[in-house]
Amino acid sequence: MSDAITQLSIKALLNGGVDYVIPMYQRNYAWDEGEITQLIQDIIDYLPAKGAAEHNYYIGTLVVFERKESSPPMFETIDGQQRLTTLSLLASYLKNTQAADLSWYQDLRIHFDSREHSRKTFSAIFGGHFDNDPSEVLGEKEINTAILNGYRLVGKILPQKLKENRRTVAEFTDYLFGRVQIMRVKVPDDTDLNHYFEIMNNRGEQLEKHEVLKSKIMEVLNGIPDAVERQQSQSCLHAVWEACANMERYVQMGFPPAQRSAIFGDKDWGRFDVADFDALRGVLHTAGGDTSAQPIARTLNDIIGTAQGGIDKKEVEDEAPERFNTVINFANFLLHVLRVETETDIPLDDKRLVSIFESEVLKQPNAITRAKRFIFALLRCKYLFDHYVIKREFIKGTDGWSLKSLKWNDGGEKNRVGKPSYVNSFGDEDNTGHNRRILMLLSAFHVSTPTMVYKHWLNAALHYLFHTKETIQAQNYLDHLESVAKAFVFDRFVAPEARAKDYFEIIYNNKGVCQTKPDSVSDECLNSRLTFGHIENNLVFNFLDYLLWLEHGTSEPIKSYEFSFRSSVEHYYPQHPLPGHDRLRPEVLNSFGNLCLISHSKNSKLSNSMPQAKMEHYKVGTLDSVKQHLMMKTQLWDTKAISEHYDAMREVLLKSLGGGPRSEDTPKE
Repeated sequence: MSDAITQLSIKALLNGGVDYVIPMYQRNYAWDEGEITQLIQDIIDYLPAKGAAEHNYYIGTLVVFERKESSPPMFETIDGQQRLTTLSLLASYLKNTQAADLSWYQDLRIHFDSREHSRKTFSAIFGGHFDNDPSEVLGEKEINTAILNGYRLVGKILPQKLKENRRTVAEFTDYLFGRVQIMRVKVPDDTDLNHYFEIMNNRGEQLEKHEVLKSKIMEVLNGIPDAVERQQSQSCLHAVWEACANMERYVQMGFPPAQRSAIFGDKDWGRFDVADFDALRGVLHTAGGDTSAQPIARTLNDIIGTAQGGIDKKEVEDEAPERFNTVINFANFLLHVLRVETETDIPLDDKRLVSIFESEVLKQPNAITRAKRFIFALLRCKYLFDHYVIKREFIKGTDGWSLKSLKWNDGGEKNRVGKPSYVNSFGDEDNTGHNRRILMLLSAFHVSTPTMVYKHWLNAALHYLFHTKETIQAQNYLDHLESVAKAFVFDRFVAPEARAKDYFEIIYNNKGVCQTKPDSVSDECLNSRLTFGHIENNLVFNFLDYLLWLEHGTSEPIKSYEFSFRSSVEHYYPQHPLPGHDRLRPEVLNSFGNLCLISHSKNSKLSNSMPQAKMEHYKVGTLDSVKQHLMMKTQLWDTKAISEHYDAMREVLLKSLGGGPRSEDTPKE
C-alpha cells in the first residue's frame, strides 16, 4: 500500500500519536440523530454472530494534508471530519461511562482552528465534565451546542441500539476499536487545498448500488428464450427503473404522455390500470410504439452513459421536481418493495442491497418470474408511495408536510397533452379532515425515525397499501396507521422486555393490529419504561402528541402544530436547578410527567432554566410539542404537578387502546 494511503483501526486512529485539526474552511459539525444512528447501526450490523469469524468493516476514508514541522504530527482534515468528530465523541462517551477499558485513550486527538467554543466544548466532553451540569463547566456562549448535542445523542442512541440488537457494549467496543477500519489518504505536499476542497465538494457521484442491481436484473431477463418478449421485458425494466429512481418526482412524470395515460388513466393519471408485469410490458410497448430498435441498457457501462429518453423537456420543467422532498432514498425503497412483495423478513438496510436481491430473487430457480414480479411491484409501490405517504413540499417560499396525489389537468386550450396538478389525496382541501389526520400521524412516525434505514412505519404503510384489494379509503387507512402506532408503542416500546414484539411480527404476523389490551398494561411496567433513559423511541412522545392534537387541536397554537425533528428529551423541571431552587427526587425528576421533546439547541440554551423562565421564552417562541404546551399551563410546576400530569398523559395513552379512565378523578389538563 502506498505511503499516501494508510489503513488504520479506530484505536490506531485515535491513539496513534497524531493530531487532526479541523480547519476554518470546513463547515461546523452538523451530524444529528439520523447520521449518528446510522453510524452506530452500521457498526452493530457488522458485528459477527457468536462463534463466527470476525471480519473488518471499512468505514470510509479520511482525506488529510500533513502540516510540516508539527510535533506531534498534525494532519489538516480535508474530507471526513463529520465521521472523525463522531468517532471521537463515541470514544469519549465509552471512556467517560467506563463501559470498556479505554485506558489507552488518554489524549484528545481532534482540534479546531480558530474555533475556541468548539475546542472548549470538546475538551470538556473528553474530560467527562458534561456528564453533569454544562453551566458548571462553560458559559452558555462558550458551548458548541451541535457538538454537545452529538455527545448526548451518542449516549442516547448507543444503549438503545445495543438493546434492540441484543448485543453487549463489550462486543461493540471490541469490534469498534479492533475491527472497524478507516483509510487515511494523505494528499501531496504541493496540493492547492482551496482548489482540492472545491473539487471534493463538486465531485461526480460514483455508480450507486441500485444501478449495479439494475444491471443484474437485466442479466436475468436476458435469459428469456423468446427474443421479442426478452427485448420488451428489458425495455419495461429500464422504463420502470428510470421512472421510479427519482424519489423526489411523482412516478407518472417518469413516463412519456402516451405511456402515462395508458398506465395511470387517460385524462386522469391518478389510477393504476395494469394488473401484472405482462400487462405492463404490453402497455408500454403499445403506447411507446415499436421499441425493437431501441437500445437496452444491459451493462454497467450502458447504465452509466444512459440518459432517460422520451420525456419532453418542457414537461420536466413544468413539474418543478424540486417542489417535493422524499422521506427515503431509492436504494432503501427497493428493499421495502421486496419485503412487501415477498412478505419475507429481509433487513431494511441498503448496505446489503445487492446480496439480499441475489438471495431472494436473482439466484432463485425461478429468477425470471421473480424478477418480473418485483419490477411490477416496484412500479405499483412507487405509485402508492407517491399518493399515500407524506413528502416535504416546498412552494411559494414556504415548506411543510404534504399528502397529495398527482392528477391530470387539461392545462387550457393551448396544451394538448395536459399538465400535472397536485391535490390532497383524501380531499379536505381545508386541511381539517382525514387527510390532515393521516398526514399528522405519518409525520409523527417519520420524525421519530430520522434514518433512511429501518423505517418500519413506512414498511407497515406500504404493506397495507400494496395488499389492500379495494380502493384505498381514508378511514380504513387511518385506522390501520393508528393501530400500527399503538402496536409499536404498547406491543414493543412500553411492553415488558420479555414480551416485546419485533417489527416483522407486528406488521406481517399481526397485520398491524395492536395486541395489548387496556387492562393488561401494568402501571409499574408503564412507569418504568417511560422513565428518562428508558424510553426506547421518540414515537412514544410523538404518538402522544398526535393524540393530544386530536383532543386539544380546535384552537391555536395547537391547531396548527406540525411535527419536526426534535430529538432532545427535556426535563421541564431541570436536572440542575439554579441556586436557591430545590432539587427533585430522581424518581420525580425523571418521571414521564416531567419530560417532553424539544430541539437540541433549545435544550442546551434552556436546560437549567426554571419552568417559569421557560414559559416566558415560549410566549414568543414556537410550539415544540403539544405535551410541553399543556405542561406550561400549570403555573406552579412541582412534585404534585408532575404527578398529576403523568396521570393525565397515561390516561390519554391508555384511552387510545379503547379503555376508559382508571380513575374518575383523573386530573385534566
